[in-house]
Amino acid sequence: MTGLRCAGFSLLELLVTLFVVVLVTSLVTLTVTSGSQDIRLEAKVRNLADVAIYALDEAQLLGRDYGLLLQEVSVDGEPVYRYEWRERILEGWRFPESGKDVFAPQELPGELELQLQLEDVPVAELGLAGENDEEAAPQVVFYASGETTAGSIDLRQRANGELLWRVEWDLLGRFDVLRRGEADEDLLDD
Repeated sequence: MTGLRCAGFSLLELLVTLFVVVLVTSLVTLTVTSGSQDIRLEAKVRNLADVAIYALDEAQLLGRDYGLLLQEVSVDGEPVYRYEWRERILEGWRFPESGKDVFAPQELPGELELQLQLEDVPVAELGLAGENDEEAAPQVVFYASGETTAGSIDLRQRANGELLWRVEWDLLGRFDVLRRGEADEDLLDD
């Protein structure tokens, strides 16, 4: 029996293997998590443009102006940007009565900064939302005539100012959603 040797792994080999598995798993999780954040942000940006197109259609159909109100709010002490929709009635602006699910207020992730430009003029302050902002006037108006205030919204990384998304629209309400402010080459080739 002296010639038999048991083959197996040493404790050091098992620890190194375990470390490598944990490292690879962590990297995959980090990549998937940051990828899902990008997907959620893209969905929010595209939702903003889609609902704006819907608001312009509703304005023409119902003969009533709609508007987009952009505000900075404080959530748990951190600044966050929120956008809400309004409709104009004789008494002023209010939350839309119809399409409440479509026109639901939305918040952007806290690590983002929002910059609004209207007709090529930067809007410096979006203003902190107050307690009674139900009748606040929107910055972007979608008129019943089918026109809108031309402009753009830039979404930037708050930490470094990097442009992540730009939503642009013209006087006739034609919207473009641009990743990093540039047109998607795949869409241009079609």
